[in-house]
Amino acid sequence: MGLPFSRIPMIHLHLIIITFTFPKLITSQSTFITQWCSDTTYPPNSTYQTNLKKLLNSLSTDTRITYGFYNFSLGHQPDRVNSLALCRGDVPVITCRLCIQNAANLLPQVCPNQKEAFGYSGYCSIFISNRSIYGQIQDNGKWYIKDNSDNIKNGNDFNGTLSSLMSLLQNRAASGNSERKYASGEAKFGGGQSLYGLVQCTPDLSRRNCMQCIDDYLQNILPNCCVQRNYKASGAIFVEPSCFVRYNIEPFFGNVPDLALSPPPPPPPLRLLPRSSNNSSLKSTAVHKSKKDAKLIAICFPIAVSTILVMSIIFIILSWRKRPRKTWMLKFSKDEIKNLQSLQFSLRSIKHATHNFSDDHQLGQGGFGIVYKGVLPDGQEIAVKRLLMNKGQGDVEFKNEILILDKLRHINLVKLLGFCLENKEMILIYEFVANRSLDHFIYDPLKRRSMSWETRYKIIVCIAKGILYLHENSRQKIIHRDLKAGNVLLDADFNPKIADFGMARLFKIDQTQTFASKVVGTLGYISPEYALQSQVSVKLDVYSYGVLILEIISGQKITSFFYQENQENLLSFAWRNWKENTGWNLIDPAILSNDSNPEILRCIHIGLLCVQHKAEDRPIMSTVDTMLSSHSVQLQVPAPPAFFAESNCLSNMASEWSSTTTDHQASIRSGRDSINGVSITELEPRL
Repeated sequence: MGLPFSRIPMIHLHLIIITFTFPKLITSQSTFITQWCSDTTYPPNSTYQTNLKKLLNSLSTDTRITYGFYNFSLGHQPDRVNSLALCRGDVPVITCRLCIQNAANLLPQVCPNQKEAFGYSGYCSIFISNRSIYGQIQDNGKWYIKDNSDNIKNGNDFNGTLSSLMSLLQNRAASGNSERKYASGEAKFGGGQSLYGLVQCTPDLSRRNCMQCIDDYLQNILPNCCVQRNYKASGAIFVEPSCFVRYNIEPFFGNVPDLALSPPPPPPPLRLLPRSSNNSSLKSTAVHKSKKDAKLIAICFPIAVSTILVMSIIFIILSWRKRPRKTWMLKFSKDEIKNLQSLQFSLRSIKHATHNFSDDHQLGQGGFGIVYKGVLPDGQEIAVKRLLMNKGQGDVEFKNEILILDKLRHINLVKLLGFCLENKEMILIYEFVANRSLDHFIYDPLKRRSMSWETRYKIIVCIAKGILYLHENSRQKIIHRDLKAGNVLLDADFNPKIADFGMARLFKIDQTQTFASKVVGTLGYISPEYALQSQVSVKLDVYSYGVLILEIISGQKITSFFYQENQENLLSFAWRNWKENTGWNLIDPAILSNDSNPEILRCIHIGLLCVQHKAEDRPIMSTVDTMLSSHSVQLQVPAPPAFFAESNCLSNMASEWSSTTTDHQASIRSGRDSINGVSITELEPRL
C-alpha cells in the first residue's frame, strides 16, 4: 500500500496530552540543577538573538530525533549559533523531548544575553555557543556534587571496585557510535553491597576525546573530592557539556518514568447524596427527576445522533477531497510507514516555503530535478529537491534515499528533514547548506585559489569520517556507490557533508561483498571490480575517496585531466610523479608551501593506496582515518593504480566497460558523466 498522509503527526498529539496530564512533573523540572553563563554577551534585538530564538525553538519542537542527542546550528558567522543538547541514556524518548523543551525555554531566562550558556537538569543538558563546538571537548560549566552519606562497609574494596567499574564503563561508552556514547552497570564490593555507575559523552566526540573528557574526572577530581584515604563518598555526580559521570551505592538509572506510557489521572470521587429522613419526599423527587430526564433524553438523543452523522459525513467528504492523489505507487512496509510519518510534508507547505517553486528560489538544476531554497514558517531554511514529473523512473531511488538518510545522523552527512509524495510530486527536503557542492570550488580556477590547504585538508579528513560512519559506525553498513565532488556539499565554514544516497546499498554488518544487478555511479570514480564484474564492497567507496583526494589536491577533475599536450589520467599522472619523487607537479600551485608540502605529499600517498587495482590492497576507512590523524603511522608502498596507462586511459576504460557489461546502458555525453540514466546524482544543490 502507499504511504498514508496525516495532517497532525501522532507525536504532536502525545505531547499535547502529556502537557496537560502531567503538569506537576513538568513543573518540577523547571529549574536547572546547575548552570553556567559566559561573560561574552550579545546586544538585544541583534541577529544573534534572532538566530538563538529560532534555534531554541527548533530544539523545543523537534520530534524526529529518537536517540537523545541534538546538535543544531543556525546562521552565519559572526552570528552563527551552535548547540549541543543531550539526554541521559536511560531517559525515554517522550520524557527526553519534554526535558529538552523545558531546557531550551529556560536557558535564555537564566542566561538572558550570554553568547555561551550551559544548563543541566538531571535528565538532560543543553549548551549553546557562538564558537564551533562539534567534535571538541567543552568543559565550560564544569560541576560536581558528592553524597555525604556514610554506608560503606569496606573502604579499600570500594575504591578498587569503583575504579574497575568506571574504567569498564568509560571504555564501553567511548566505543559507542555517533548517536549514543553511553554505558551503565553494577558491581559488588565488600559485604555484598552494590555499586552503580553511569558514564556518557556527547556522541559527536571521538573515542579518544570521550576517554579524555571522562579521565579528567576519574584521574583528577574523583580522588581529591570523593575517595580520599579517610573519607569515601557513597555517591557523586560530575557534569560538563561534553560528558557526564555518576556513581552511587543506591540504584539511580533505568527507572526514569516514561511519560508516553504513564496512566491517566484517576477520575474524581463520586459524590454521595445526604441522608434524608423523609423517604417519600426523596422518592417523589427522584420519580419527577427521572421523568424529566426521560423527556430530555427523548428530545436530545435524536438531535445528537443526527449531528454526529452529519459531521461524520462532512469529515469523510473533506478528508476524501484533501486526500493526496497518488500516482507513484511506492511500497512501504508497516514499520516504515510508522517511522516515516513525522517526516511527511504537505505539498501546500512546500509551495508556500518556496513561493510556489519560484525561479528566484532556484539553486540548481540537473537531469532529474531542480533544487529550490525554502523557508519554513519558523524561519528555518531548507533545500527542496523537486524531482521532475512524468519521468516514470527514480521512484526506487527516491524511496531508497528516504529510508537510508532517515537512519543516519552524522555531522558530515547531509540531514534529511522530510519528503512529500503528493499529486504526482516526489520531493525531498534537506537541511540548507550555505555553499554549493565541492566541485563548484575545486574545479574552478578562480574559486579554488580561495581554498587554502588547511581547508582542503579539513575536507579530506571529514569526508573520511563520514564514509567511516557509513561503513562501520551506523546501525547498518552502507555503501554510497556514487561518491564524488558533486555529491559533497559545503556549509558556511566549508565543513563537508556527503549527499545523494539514491544509489546507496545496504549491507548486513558481517557482510563483506555482493554483486550488483546494475552498475551505477560516475565514470572515473568507479573501481575496476565494480565496473567490470559488478562486485560491491566497502572498497568501492574507498576507491572513489582516493580519486577525490587527488582531485582536491590537484584542483583537476579525473575525467578532464590534461598535462601539457597529451591527455593523461589523473591517477597515472599522480603515480608517475610520486614514483619519480616529483609529487609537487600534482599539487595545485595555489596551495604550494614549504610548510604544508610534506603533509600534502602524504595525502597523495594515501590517495594512491586507496585507488589500488586489487580491492584487497586498498585500506579500509578506519585505517585511512588513522593514517590521516597520525603522521607516525608508516604507509605502505603503493603499486600502480587501477586503470593505469600512459595514455588514453579513460577512453580505454569506457570502451572496456561498454564491451563487458550488456546490462549497463551507459552513454558518455558532453558535460554528463553519470553512467546510470536514472541517477539523481547530477543535481547541483546548495543544500
